[in-house]
Amino acid sequence: MSTPSTTPSARRGPLDMLKAIGPAIIVASVVLGPGSILIASKVGTEYGYGMLWALAGAVVFMIAMVAICARLGVVQNGSMCDELAANAGRPLTAFVGLVIFLIIACYQTSNNMAILAVIEPLFELTTGRPAEGSALKGQVLPAVILIGFNGFVVVLLFTLRGLYKKLEHLMKLMVGVMVLAFAANLIFARPSLIGALKGLVPHIPAGGVMPYEQAGAIVDPLWAVQGMVMTTFSVAAAFYQGYLVREKGWTVTDARKGLIDSIVGITTLGILSAMIMMTSAAVLFGRIEPTALRSVSDVSDQLEPLFGPAATLLFSVGLFAGAFNPFIINAIIGGTIFSDSLGLGAKIDGLGPKVMTTGALAVGMIAALLTVTAGVSTIGVIVFAQALTVLGVPVLAAAVLYLATRPKVRAGRHVPMWMKLMCAAAVVLTLLLAIRTGWRLYLQLT
Repeated sequence: MSTPSTTPSARRGPLDMLKAIGPAIIVASVVLGPGSILIASKVGTEYGYGMLWALAGAVVFMIAMVAICARLGVVQNGSMCDELAANAGRPLTAFVGLVIFLIIACYQTSNNMAILAVIEPLFELTTGRPAEGSALKGQVLPAVILIGFNGFVVVLLFTLRGLYKKLEHLMKLMVGVMVLAFAANLIFARPSLIGALKGLVPHIPAGGVMPYEQAGAIVDPLWAVQGMVMTTFSVAAAFYQGYLVREKGWTVTDARKGLIDSIVGITTLGILSAMIMMTSAAVLFGRIEPTALRSVSDVSDQLEPLFGPAATLLFSVGLFAGAFNPFIINAIIGGTIFSDSLGLGAKIDGLGPKVMTTGALAVGMIAALLTVTAGVSTIGVIVFAQALTVLGVPVLAAAVLYLATRPKVRAGRHVPMWMKLMCAAAVVLTLLLAIRTGWRLYLQLT
């Protein structure tokens, strides 16, 4: 690259660096969805401020993984899957892509359900109709909403040009909405600063570490905490950062921006999760059972008597932003990575990623429609997704470590040693979490 094109980048000031932030905001947008919001609320309700340290640790690991994938995205000649196929073979790469696609297709089911769950309290607040009389309890309107929403997204995929820039601007707006909405709820809650600081001290709560069976039921004292860690530290979303920086047009000279982008974007994710957890800790801890929070609508219902309709409306607006973001980006991640793993292209505007993304949207929508309109249980889908997670997440983390340590990278444009060490630690962490998930899955099946 010529000197005129690199010199301005090197002389950019802090404001220009902040303006350049974008890829990690998209990653944060897909990670903090309704499921993450519900889990953070459950953890705050069950443990108070006590598990803030686990959230902080997951954020640190996520920053490191996003940063290393951003670095790989700019130092490699090809995309993440291209490089993996060139060094480890296309079959292994296709396997990794398929596992990611199936996991994301399964969780698109919950994203579709989340759209309905978020629209319902807004529907009730604006129309004054109680939950038992809501039209969203029927079969026709939910089907119309989901088909229309998914169809709208597919139309956007195939008609918009320059999709990355539009997504980046939209995700920044939605994250801003979430910050304002959840910050307002936190102010209403008046959390304890001393309690929050104590919650940053690592400790293992009573009840053990591994799940076990008791009186015919499965007891897992850390299931909600593990869910919070795994939704915050999403290896699949971090892996996609390697694609986003290329969509952004970054090169080796932008490596420093990649680190700043990772820190700012994922720290924003951590702050949002912490605000949600602290709100539940201040308002719900010791007052209700965590099992009473079965959906994001339940969280909203629990807040209304304490905060009033205004705060509940704010919470619902934040939830809608949280549901909208992963609904779109989650499917794009699965479609793009699977397309690239098969050698069909990795550009968001390419035909291969669009077709695969449409496939992920279709699977999630059909499963959600069967659940809502036919009363089919989603437990089988969730169990299948858990099984894939046990297998897929450690493999994906190991693939990132492999790409970071291969000889061509060490000999040329390098990946810093601290990133490699954090990535190695992340592989160990995902293995441990996979073992817990696998053991719980075994107990469920037997």
